[in-house]
Formats: sequence, C-alpha cells, structure tokens
Amino acid sequence: MRDRFVLWRYPDELETDIIVRTGATLRLRPIRSDDGEQLVAFHRRLSSDSIYRRYFSVHPELSHDEVGHLTQVDYVDRLALVIEDGDDLVAVGRYERYPLTTKAEVAFVVRDDYQHLGLGRHLLDYLAEAAWARGITTFTAEILVRNRDMISVFGHSGFPVTSTISNGEISVHFSIEPTSESMASRDEHRAGRI
Repeated sequence: MRDRFVLWRYPDELETDIIVRTGATLRLRPIRSDDGEQLVAFHRRLSSDSIYRRYFSVHPELSHDEVGHLTQVDYVDRLALVIEDGDDLVAVGRYERYPLTTKAEVAFVVRDDYQHLGLGRHLLDYLAEAAWARGITTFTAEILVRNRDMISVFGHSGFPVTSTISNGEISVHFSIEPTSESMASRDEHRAGRI
C-alpha cells in the first residue's frame, strides 16, 4: 500500500476545508518546507502550559534545526498536517513511523485561543486516514496525565485505545483500521454534531 505514494511529493489531495464548532471554516493541509516562519510564529503564540504538554519540557523557542525537521517531511513515513485560519497556523499534528514497522507515533498541538473547537479531533482523523493509506496500522502517543484534552481526543475517536500509566505519563496504543465505530465518530465530528 505504501508503494503507491511518492516520497517527498506534496499530497495536495489531503488539502480540505473543515468546519469547527463555532461554524467557522478553516483550512487543513500538509505542512510545506516553506512554513518555517509560520511555524515559529505559531509556537511563539502557544502558552507555556501548551508547550509543556506537547514537549514535556520548557521549550520557548524552536531552533533552526527543529524548524527544518518539523517542516521537511517525506509525506509517507513522516507527515504533518496544519490547520490555518487565514495566513495563521492555529494547529499542527504529525505522525512519524517507527523504522521498518507499521506503527507511528502521533502528536499534535493547538494554539490556546483555538482549543476546544474540535481541531485535535480533525487532526487525528485526517492523520489516521493518511497513515492507514500509507501502510501504517497503529498509532502510539505519550501524554501527560494532566493533559485531559488530549486524553479526551483519543477517548472519543472511536478507535480501540488501550493505555498504561507510568511516572505521570500515559502511553496510548491503538489500531487505526477504519471500523464502523471510528468512521461513524469521524463522520459525526466532521458534520459538527460532536
């Protein structure tokens, strides 16, 4: 399945408009290598709490190397999606495949003033669809126990999530195979019903 995708080819088929809980329409698209300045501006607008929940450390600035790593993805084994409101990035989600496996780690962060609009769910839904098409079958994630928003996103995804807790962190693991439950949850969310 993975073979039908070309490494480093921008997948414009993943571009779409999404409707959020307020009724506003935002743009979801794959990240591009020229998004560095937007990504730095996005990171600067995150609260210290949002940064800590994403990186598990104080991380006020992205280094030049980090910006390069985060914006230059191959669109198959490493994919990042962004959500834009006009020219501003307001959310970023990504997966990164574990080498030579069908598993990938998934992570995302939503700008504070755009939280609780369903953007995390949109990112998870679209990342799961793209990953599944590229031969990834399982997502994993590490979450701080106090990150209730992220726990809720995974819990309401319709995917069969299992988790373990250790040292203040929750490790989640779940199949992203489309099921009637996950597809119904996705469709309700995209229609704005949940």
